Amino acid sequence: MSHENTLTRREFTIQSALAMLAGVSITISGCGDDNPPAPSPTFTDKTGAVSTDSNHTHTAVITAAQFSAGNAITLTLTGAATHTHTVALSQAELTQISAGTRVQKTSTNDNNHTHTVTFN
Repeated sequence: MSHENTLTRREFTIQSALAMLAGVSITISGCGDDNPPAPSPTFTDKTGAVSTDSNHTHTAVITAAQFSAGNAITLTLTGAATHTHTVALSQAELTQISAGTRVQKTSTNDNNHTHTVTFN
């Protein structure tokens, strides 16, 4: 064996380590998550302003549960009157209301009148 083809112990160790690591991939990442999940929205009840028509008014409340369900709803307007009205709100309208956008709807015609319900 000639001296030209021999490896020193150090060269052998380095070459062996490089051969073992040849098929290994190393991933380095930061301490935190680069894409943290978006926080879940917090919903609260919203009370709409109901117009006073026929000398009375009603109450219209969208509950936090109705907002978080994400479905279209039909609200029953309540109050001291002996009759009720309803207002239909689409999922898109609920999204607008929860974002603070003003939405106005006209109630059903009961007892020969309607009410305008405004959510801000």
